[in-house]
Amino acid sequence: MPAATEPLRVAVLVGSTREGRFAPVVTKWLTGHLDQRDDLRADVVDLAETPLPTVLPAFGRQLPPGTEEQLALVSPRLAAADAFVLVTPEYNHSFPASLKNAIDWHGEQWHGKPVGFVSYGGLSGGLRAVEQLRVVMAEVNATTIRNTVSFHNAWSCFDADGTCTDPAADTAAKALLDQLAWWGHALRDAKTVREYVA
Repeated sequence: MPAATEPLRVAVLVGSTREGRFAPVVTKWLTGHLDQRDDLRADVVDLAETPLPTVLPAFGRQLPPGTEEQLALVSPRLAAADAFVLVTPEYNHSFPASLKNAIDWHGEQWHGKPVGFVSYGGLSGGLRAVEQLRVVMAEVNATTIRNTVSFHNAWSCFDADGTCTDPAADTAAKALLDQLAWWGHALRDAKTVREYVA
């Protein structure tokens, strides 16, 4: 049982697996903000580096060979997290299949934990992806954070070195992480008193 003052473990789940993706730039910016805080500790789970199987077995069936090894690279890290930040682009007005696949492979890992969103894309900045993710995360018994960070025309928000050139994004990141920390501590503390029931 973690102490009340112990930093929250935040799994940063990076959803993009596309070649030439922009996700590492956005993720590096986010982890820079997380690293500045004493109350949050980041674990980046990049689905391009730790791909999960794409075919789920029928209920009650055994997992195909090799599946447990792939899940072992991700599942324990999600289970250990007190909170999550999903970093997502927007593909065709939605979020990437790799992110949905990661959500679907896991159940209890999401229960009673807060989830924040950092999105990026063109004109919409990934907000349509986030709105759909809110519905999905509610179904897996997670609590989504109202404040988000959204990079509209993301490629113009960072310089050649990957430094964010939009000060409003830094302000938004602080608001998001403040809310994530509040909910993370509140829910973690509540689970020490009463087991979460899904």
